[in-house]
This record gives sequence, C-alpha cells and structure tokens, in this order.
Amino acid sequence: MSAATREHASNRVAGGLLRVAAVGYLNARPLVEGLEREAASGKLVLDCASPAEVARCVAEDEADVALMPVAAAASIGDLRLVRGCAIGARGPVRSVVIAAERPIESLEELAVDLSSRTSVVLARLLLRALMGREPRLVGCSPQDAVAGIAGGRGALVIGDPALEIEGRFPHVLDLGRAWLEHTGLPFVFAAWCGRVGAVSADEERILTAAKAEGLARRDAIADAYSARSGLPAASLRSYLHDAIRYEFGDEERRGLERFYDEAARAGLLPPARVRFMDDDRGKVSEAPPALDTLLARAAEGARLSAAEGERLLEEASLFDLGLAADAVRRRKHPSNVVTYIVDRNVNYTNVCTTSCRFCAFYRPLGHPEGYVLSREVLAKKLQEVVDAGGVQILLQGGLHPELRIEWYEDLFRWMKKEFRLGLHALSPEEILHIGRLEGLSVRGVLERLHAAGLDSVPGGGAEILVDRVRRKIAKAKCTSDDWLGVMRVAHQMGLRSSATMMYGTVDTPRDRIGHLIKIRDLQDETAGFTAFFCWDFQHERGTHIEAGDHGTLLYLRQQAVARILLDNVDHVGASWVTQGPEVGQVALRFGADDFGSVMFEESVVSSAGTTFCMNADAMERRIRAAGFKAARRNVRYDWLTTPS
Repeated sequence: MSAATREHASNRVAGGLLRVAAVGYLNARPLVEGLEREAASGKLVLDCASPAEVARCVAEDEADVALMPVAAAASIGDLRLVRGCAIGARGPVRSVVIAAERPIESLEELAVDLSSRTSVVLARLLLRALMGREPRLVGCSPQDAVAGIAGGRGALVIGDPALEIEGRFPHVLDLGRAWLEHTGLPFVFAAWCGRVGAVSADEERILTAAKAEGLARRDAIADAYSARSGLPAASLRSYLHDAIRYEFGDEERRGLERFYDEAARAGLLPPARVRFMDDDRGKVSEAPPALDTLLARAAEGARLSAAEGERLLEEASLFDLGLAADAVRRRKHPSNVVTYIVDRNVNYTNVCTTSCRFCAFYRPLGHPEGYVLSREVLAKKLQEVVDAGGVQILLQGGLHPELRIEWYEDLFRWMKKEFRLGLHALSPEEILHIGRLEGLSVRGVLERLHAAGLDSVPGGGAEILVDRVRRKIAKAKCTSDDWLGVMRVAHQMGLRSSATMMYGTVDTPRDRIGHLIKIRDLQDETAGFTAFFCWDFQHERGTHIEAGDHGTLLYLRQQAVARILLDNVDHVGASWVTQGPEVGQVALRFGADDFGSVMFEESVVSSAGTTFCMNADAMERRIRAAGFKAARRNVRYDWLTTPS
C-alpha cells in the first residue's frame, strides 16, 4: 500500500460516511436506486455522474467506491470489485452500439462518446477483429456523435442516448452481441470498484442489498423512465430484464479477464486482474508485483497503471528508474540522437486576469509595469531568430482583457508575411479566454487563428490536471477538462501540441500520476501530442504560494516516471531552463530525447529568479558531451540537420 493510499484510508475512517459515486444511466438504476434512501438517511453520500467523471472521483480520492467502467479501473490499477454486482450483457446490450449509414467495416472515421473508456476500448478491439484496422477516432459529445453520422463516419453511442436512436440507422454493431460472438463469453461494462480497504464488509452488504431491491423494481424503473423520455415502456422493461445482466459470477469474471488480456496485448490498457473486496478480508494480502518486475515490464514497453506508476515514483530507486526510462528512450529512439529547436519564447504581454498564486510574471490591467509588445519590438526579436537560423516562435502571454481576436489575427498574418517562422502560439487558457471575449467556441477560435497562421499549440497552463490542485493555486484558471478539451479540438483539426506539467505546489504524487494518465488517455484518442515536458515550481520572489515537493532528484524521478507511463508520446524534453544545463544533461539518461529550445530569452520562469540561457553551439556541445548525436528539429520533430 502506497503512502497516498494509507493516507486516504486513514482519512476515510476519520471522515465516517461512505462516499459513493455511480453512473447516471438507466441501466445503473437497479443498482443505485436503493442507495438513494441510504443517502437520505445519512448513512452514505451518493453522487451520480457520467462514467468518466465517476472514474475520476475514485482516481482523485473523491469517492470511496464507484459504479464505474472496468477499463478505467484497469487504468487506475489496484482496485477491488464488489462480488456479485455488475452492469453487463450476454448478447445484445442495446445501449453500447456503433451506428452508421453504411456497413461498419467500411467506416473511415468513428465519433466516440468519451464518457466510458470501456466502450471505446471494446470498440477498438472488436473493430480490429472485424476489419483488421480501426477507423480514425474523433471524441465528441453524444449529441454531436449522432448528428455527425454520415457517409464514412459512424458513431459509438453508449447509455441512454443509444436507446434513443434505436431503429434510426441501417447499420448497427451491438458491442455486447459482437463480444459474445468473438469470445463466447459475457461482457462486463461496469462494476462497483474501490481502493484496497476503502469499503467495509457491512458497506459492501449495503451495495448488494440495494441491488436486490433494485432488481425487484425494474418494471417501475422502466416505466418511470418511459414517462420522462417518451420511449416505449415495454422496450425499456425488456432492456432492463433481458439485455442487461447484473450478476458477476464465474462466467462474467472470465469475460472480464479475457477483455483485460486482449486490451493489454493491444496496448490499450495496463495488464489487470479481477480481484474482489472480500479477497483481502481475513487473509494475508497478496503481495503486489516487485518493483523490479514493474521496471522490467516498463522497459519492455508494457503499459503500467496509475497505481503502478505511483509505486515507482514513491518507492523505486533513482538509479533503477533512470535505467528503465533510458531503456524506453532507446527503444523509441535507437539512433542515439537528441534533438533541439532554434526558436524564441516571446511573451507578448504580461497583463493577466487570472492572478495565479505561483506566477511572478503577470501584472493586472492598469499596472505601471504592464506591457503589450509593439510591432517594432517584436520585429527586432523575430529578425534575431531568423538571423540565427531559427524556425519558430513560441508566443504566449497573459489573459489581456482588451486584446480581441482581430488583434491576434492581424499579428499572426504580419508575422507570417514578414518573417515566415512557424507559429507555436497561445496556450489552451489563452484560447479559452479569447473564446469568452468573442462568444466563440474553441473550434471557432482555433479555425480563425489557424487561418491567420497558427501552426501548433503549446502545452502551457496545464500545471496539474487535477481540479482540487488547480482551485488552490489558480482558482480563476480553466478546469482540467477545459484544458484537455482545447487540445482535443486542436488535434482533431490536425494541429499538434506539446503536453506539460508544473508540479511542486500543493500536488501529491497521486496528483502527478493522475495528470500523466489524463495526458495518456487523450493521446490514445488523438495522437496529437508531440512531446512532454515537466518542471518543478520555481518558488522565488513575486510568487504567492509556498513550494511543495521539489529539487533535482525529484525532477529526475518525475521525468523518468513520465517517460515510463507515457508510452504513446514519442518525445520527452529535458527542462534545463529550470534545472540548469548540467541537470539537463543528466536528464538525457532519465528518458529525455530532446533538449528543448535555444533560449534567446524567457520571461515567465526568469521572473521568479531562474535565468539559465544557452545558444545552439553550447547546446550541441552539451548533447555530445552526454554521449549523443545532436540534430536540430522543427515542432513536429522532423530533423532539419544531419545528426552529428
């Protein structure tokens, strides 16, 4: 049990009430309805939400037990299930389907409802078996997924929205039926899951008693839903009685273990086992895999769960982490080349409205030190990049309330016309800010900026993608889902982006691992992140929050674990700007294959007192001295020079 798990368990005992989260679909009502009375009587706390949100609650310790997708349980790792309770199917499930206007095997694109990772992974497995390939995935809302069905684009629709479209489309693949035909086994979509020791035997009996009560009320549940939705009551009764199976017996266990095995072999999930909550009671708990086993699996390319990543971060030796991360780097980049880019980080304004507690750079509107760079100043900076053989500008700033989208469009067109540099510009936070000012969607903002010259999106503003942390350090900033949503749209448009993490404020090891898993999950969907960079909070003059975990050794550990967990992100960059050139060299043996950017200037980190800079010649000397060949690159990591 990790330190974070021990702390959670003690907090759970002190807190008293069992915190329960459950999916809000009709098929969950027979398992959940009886719990509403328990919640009303003060015996537990119950929240209903989407499958993805329910899984997040368990991952971030906001729930003790959740009725959640089984794929999410595998990604979190080291969870236990309640015996005898599940949402599954043996044959047609009706509420997890791929719908299309033309034969499923001819689809080129698949819009996926992102609320259930289980259904997405199952769809990918079955489509590979059916088609020998899988269509391009596009994540979107259920409404947009259904509305976009046309030609070569189908949609994966789950839950209640799937029941609402029955009979509307000529070609439908029911994933419950397809799994039975593929394996001869039932499928488990969701189950009650919680961390080790999070649920007592008495609390587990409350969950199973609620199931017995709910199954007896299936007709009443169906009739009530029919009255609200307008769907035929008879069809809904049949759905709850015949399509959905609520048992979790030996056959269901075999079906789930088969799913876990196939998904792990396909690289879609970490290897997972089915273990029940009562397995640990009154017995000596089964020992987890040895750290050496986890490190060996990681070095060979196996996907690790969040729990396994947390163990490595907290318990593995620094030396062993470095060896495993270096093995991952060598497998992905056997040419022994470390890349770098000649660009310039230009902060066009320091005026900002978010007042982040960790930022020493920003100034409020009207402050005497606030600025917006003039075209003359920008021209000088950009020409210096051109003269140095640079290929790109990294353009970011504060959230200036008076700069409208036309200002950015004019600026981008001018920069492209006069200097012909790549434009890696505007973090998700800035894009959302522009959208709020203009009343535009994220796609609307990105389409206009892309037309004006935007080439790619930097990963700034991610900090830690856990909202509890974000509320403490930057309460006015966007949510984790908002940040990921901007990146999703950018990737769908063909724009590429980097992913980043700034840790070392109020975040915990579990928060940092959760951040990496969210990056990995989005990358599974879009493949749009080119690289990952991390650094610790620079606590110096002007910041308004105390430093948490930080230091060189933690940086190397964190980067190594990131390289190990982010198996689908090709590149990891060394953060020598915050750590110093010498540590940057060491980081090349802890999983990094990129040395980042030549630093003409940097305003945000340096405003807190960190002032490392390096030119291209010095950067190449550092790379070679560390035992690698050096090559310049562009934002997509294409080599621009011959490695030497």
